[in-house]
Amino acid sequence: MLKLAVAQYDVSFLDSWAAYEKKIQQWVSQAAQQQAQLLVFPEYHSMELASLFDESIYRSLTKQLDAMQGLLADFLALYRQLATQYGVYIQAGTFPVLNEIGEYRNRAYLFTPDGGYDFQEKLMMTRFENEQWHIKAGQIIKLFDTDFGKLGIAVCYDSEFPHYARHMAEQGAALILVPSCTDTKAGYYRVRIGCQARALENQCYVVQSPLVGEAPWSEAVDINCGAAAVYTPVDKGFPYDGILAIGEYNQTQWLYADLNLEKMIQVRENGQVFNYHDWPRQFNAELETL
Repeated sequence: MLKLAVAQYDVSFLDSWAAYEKKIQQWVSQAAQQQAQLLVFPEYHSMELASLFDESIYRSLTKQLDAMQGLLADFLALYRQLATQYGVYIQAGTFPVLNEIGEYRNRAYLFTPDGGYDFQEKLMMTRFENEQWHIKAGQIIKLFDTDFGKLGIAVCYDSEFPHYARHMAEQGAALILVPSCTDTKAGYYRVRIGCQARALENQCYVVQSPLVGEAPWSEAVDINCGAAAVYTPVDKGFPYDGILAIGEYNQTQWLYADLNLEKMIQVRENGQVFNYHDWPRQFNAELETL
């Protein structure tokens, strides 16, 4: 059994790095006190760090990305230290990182209790990211080995494309994490529907962690909405609606849930339907023109 903590994380205007450390420490400490083993934060929750710079930077989409590169090492060190201190896995939302070829990529980092970490880059960019923010798409799908099995990370919009999650499932993932950042109800529901569909067709857990609250000082994360949730197959032994747990819409909170990954594997082998196994089946059809 895996105890999961999924954040509905609020954006703050920070006055110091120490204030950020204190905030994250409180979040992680609270989840650890509830015996959570895996903590999941939202996409772009790191963008509140732009408030540490002057107004000419935090109000500029381009300048804030450049300035935040100076905080990346501290960001990584903080989550690495917290993961080891509390003996937990932390999926630390995402951080836009300037890579070695001069492109910004949206990276979702996973920190492990033994001090290790790796990242999954977002694979499909939204129009805002492409056209206004100029953040480029990643090219590689990774699987992460943990003490409780393999997991994948599908960042926000990635969850709306079935082939990414399918690759993760075929490589052994029974759990897919979806850190998300959406500024409208429609955006939230697009990701939510994508998450539920991926859970249904791959017979796996899919976990959504949304950014919530308003930050009028930031063009990047000015409005954020959603509800954290854990979605499951719609099959015997799981909720009839495929929702194991869901948070209160737009409220700042941890959502907790207990996941039975062994039961997930069993339903793939002995479910009422075989969504996972039936995916590769081929059929021939003739197109009749009327």
